[in-house]
Amino acid sequence: MTSRYRSPERATVPAEDPAPLSPRRRTVVRAAAAGAVLAAPLAAAPLAAALPARAAAGTARFLHGVASGDPLPDGILLWTRVTPTAEAAPGSGLGPDTEVSWIVATDKALTDVVSRGSLTASAASDHTVKADLRGLAPATDYWFRFRADGVDSPVGRTRTAPAADAAVPSLRFGVVSCANWEAGWFSAYRHLAARGDLDAWLHLGDYLYEYASGAYGTRGTVVRPHRPAHEIVTLADYRVRHGHHKTDPDLQALHAGAPVVAIWDDHEFADNAWSGGAVNHTEGAEGTWADRQTAAKRAYFEWMPVRPAIAGTTYRRLRFGKLADLSLLDLRSFRSQQAATGSGSVDDPDRTITGRAQLDWLKAGLASSDTTWRLVGNSVMISPFAVGSLAADLLKPLAKLLGLPQEGLALNTDQWDGYTDDRRELLAHLRAHAIRNTVFLTGDIHMAWANDVPVDAGTYPLSASAATEFVVTSITSDNLDDILNVPEGAVSAVAAPVIRAANRHVHWIDTDRHGYGVLDVTAARAQMDYYALSDRTDPNATSSWVRSYRTRANTQRVERAYDPV
Repeated sequence: MTSRYRSPERATVPAEDPAPLSPRRRTVVRAAAAGAVLAAPLAAAPLAAALPARAAAGTARFLHGVASGDPLPDGILLWTRVTPTAEAAPGSGLGPDTEVSWIVATDKALTDVVSRGSLTASAASDHTVKADLRGLAPATDYWFRFRADGVDSPVGRTRTAPAADAAVPSLRFGVVSCANWEAGWFSAYRHLAARGDLDAWLHLGDYLYEYASGAYGTRGTVVRPHRPAHEIVTLADYRVRHGHHKTDPDLQALHAGAPVVAIWDDHEFADNAWSGGAVNHTEGAEGTWADRQTAAKRAYFEWMPVRPAIAGTTYRRLRFGKLADLSLLDLRSFRSQQAATGSGSVDDPDRTITGRAQLDWLKAGLASSDTTWRLVGNSVMISPFAVGSLAADLLKPLAKLLGLPQEGLALNTDQWDGYTDDRRELLAHLRAHAIRNTVFLTGDIHMAWANDVPVDAGTYPLSASAATEFVVTSITSDNLDDILNVPEGAVSAVAAPVIRAANRHVHWIDTDRHGYGVLDVTAARAQMDYYALSDRTDPNATSSWVRSYRTRANTQRVERAYDPV
């Protein structure tokens, strides 16, 4: 594949590490690095029955595909999971140590090999392996493959980032969020994989859901049951759920087609998680929150091609030449407990969504950035949101979706709206330092939005806009038409104008459709193309372009674009 970049130059620029975290609200977890032996005890029963029959026959080894992630100018993180024996199912804690080799080449036939090596997969890391490679060329396509016991994995394609000082004409990222296995099929992943033009894809959280089968929104119908059937609480549970997700062929295709850059949100742990607990966690009956959070983080780093930052978090920064850097946030590990809706405590300066160290790291990185664009991977919406005078029949399902009291108040305290002092400090920092071209890329809310991010929503549009925000809808997770069980588009037609009237910084909102985004960045503009699926319950669902919005350089405002890139 021919590079889309001009004049790539070699450089060795690692991802920036965040500053050391304050001991306050800090949770430490050891990540599953390549071949690492992790000493936490396993509480797993054999799960060989969950494996396909072909594994039991010894004819398959790589049942969960291959993946790559976190591209650097000179490196990439490669991932796979080997199944050495039938009993070595995810979460089982069983199976022998197995040598897993890899090769990386500049051609799909894997003849021009530029890197090779081997790792040991063991039950201690759930037989997952990660190879964190260096010495590659910037802005270059590579193909890779693993081998174990004479059996080859599928071939994957990946791509390194451009050199830090490279003049990059354009970047293109798939953008996704909120994939509930039981609510439908992952057709969005298939359509992104088929494009073949992505530099990387961003997963903004809720890669999986923790609930028991049938306990989370599916329009009342479980399209396909997930494993395990019970709510996931232990390390073994989280491993099984991750492993089951990675048997999906559409997800495997996207992982094999382009590198992922992922952050977590709450459902990788438990619904509405915060540093000391979660709405969907019962202390004692479901063990301790500290143990559950540690188990969830460990399984995540074992099963995802993600480099952990300090203290086992997902906040980190990647750079893509002179065109853009990407600051990735962890808005679960350090946050204070969500305030009661309508409570004045949302403005309490002692409450935080980021934690002090992460907010300082973000502010410093945005101020010192010398790229044209400052992208921020952000799991929950930063733009302020008031419902206004919605009719009762619409307010109730909207409240259910957003976790609001169903009688009323227009505030989602799980978003930045519940931590207004952190948001005020960050937006004031952008204004005080004249930091332009900051674009928040957001998931979580199961709707598509295109927003300005006003310094003062109460006086907007007279007040300044400090940044812009593109929010992508869910892959499959329930949105408003699903909750109401009405035809797609019926709710949006009524609710969207009312929401926009109460939130003048919102340029567009689609409350009903499922899909994904494609972000295309040039020096002149950053544009999000929004795509929708025909039917989340159809494994052969089609995809169609819905709308596009862009922000032109140095404007801090969103405007409509009338064609996808």
